[in-house]
Amino acid sequence: MTPDGGRGADRIGILDTGFRTALARLDRAGLLARVSRTVDPDLEVAGLMKRHDAGAALLFESVKDHEIPVVGNVFATPESSEAAMGLDRAQLRAALARGIHTDVEPVGAAAAPAQEQVWQKGSINLGEQFPVLKHAPGDGGRFVTAGVLIVRDPLTGVRNASFHRLQLLEPDRVAIKIDHGRHLGRALDHAQELGQDLPVAVCVGTDVALIYAASTMGALMPESRDELCAAGGCRGQGLPVVPGVSVDVDVPAETEIVIEGVIKAGEQAHEGPFGEFVGYASPAGPAPTVDVTAVTARHEPVYHAINGAGRETIVLRKHVLEVAALEAVRPVTPIVTDVCMPSGGLHRFHLVMALSKRSERDEGWGRNAAMAAFGALKDLNMIILTDDDIDIHDPVDVEYALATRFDAASDLLVMPGMRGHEYVRTSQAGVGTKAVLDASVPYAQRADFERISFEAPSEEGSELDAAYSGATVLSWLGGQHA
Repeated sequence: MTPDGGRGADRIGILDTGFRTALARLDRAGLLARVSRTVDPDLEVAGLMKRHDAGAALLFESVKDHEIPVVGNVFATPESSEAAMGLDRAQLRAALARGIHTDVEPVGAAAAPAQEQVWQKGSINLGEQFPVLKHAPGDGGRFVTAGVLIVRDPLTGVRNASFHRLQLLEPDRVAIKIDHGRHLGRALDHAQELGQDLPVAVCVGTDVALIYAASTMGALMPESRDELCAAGGCRGQGLPVVPGVSVDVDVPAETEIVIEGVIKAGEQAHEGPFGEFVGYASPAGPAPTVDVTAVTARHEPVYHAINGAGRETIVLRKHVLEVAALEAVRPVTPIVTDVCMPSGGLHRFHLVMALSKRSERDEGWGRNAAMAAFGALKDLNMIILTDDDIDIHDPVDVEYALATRFDAASDLLVMPGMRGHEYVRTSQAGVGTKAVLDASVPYAQRADFERISFEAPSEEGSELDAAYSGATVLSWLGGQHA
């Protein structure tokens, strides 16, 4: 595989990134498991999703007190993420990079499946109409977690798409958690400065290209970029949209469920706690509220749910952040051949970087590249540098590099007082220490670290003879049969 991080995007062409298309691809790939027994949206569904966190997507066909099925763990593994898009890792990176660099305006859709059913103000009860989950026993209530929120900044006119959790408060009122520094928060600030409420559309079960655009961070998608245009860039064609039925917001035409409303200027309610991606509960506190003005849905929609402390939350950003790292380091040095955000670092806090040193003049460039990655991705707190003979997508091989090629006395760089993520509790309100572990070999010493190679078996001898059973081997060794 060529880890080009997005080069060669012309080879992927126009993509079908519909949510139902993604589910169908997962089904064909054997990565969609159906749960036919009746399950409870109060804790049970989320508990099953967590228990099968690193497996197939789960379609809960019978949900207590609801006719609508729930699908979860859709993007919970890198394999599922790639299968959902019908792409391999290099192609998915290419599609995401194309979205980062290319704006394609949305196009008006001829039909609006997302609006086949419409509930106006006065006939809305989110908790009764949809199987909104209570995820964990310590949560403050029921939360919509997989909604992509679309707004248009009233000052700049730029559309923003982003993920934020919504807590049900009343039949047609929810609280919205907006972390510090998010672009949605800026748009809300601008609305409040103008004395206005902020119209919003919450899209649950929406176009996968938009899901990825909403998963990008500030370094990749600055405030001036329009995520709906970026989704079109990722798809290779404009995202089909229709106007909201009660708000002036464009929504993807094939979304499963859309919750329309206005974020109320200056109004707050008690929100949380909620189990977040770091595995801890974020504390309860005041949060803005949304007055729901309309709800629309497809006939027989599917409700998409994401566990806050589940793998889907973090895997969604894995490919996006790997592209971001490559985009940051390639201008610094060409010796970086690939990067990996490993699962142990929640696909967010740790980065492994493979280097191809061609001469002694390449020494030091890897550490320069690490500084560039830290600057571009503030949440990173550890970077491991390896040589390109290490499979950086295999955590065992990365640990081998640390065990045999890393000396803390000379290969550990420690940088205190740097900005990171505020959810990391070892930091001081997000300010903490970052580290580089340089497990790459100096160019002049490469021969001393060459790994042993073995003779490749012939075609006939590549498979063991069926006669070599465990019992036979035990008998040769004098072992006792159980």
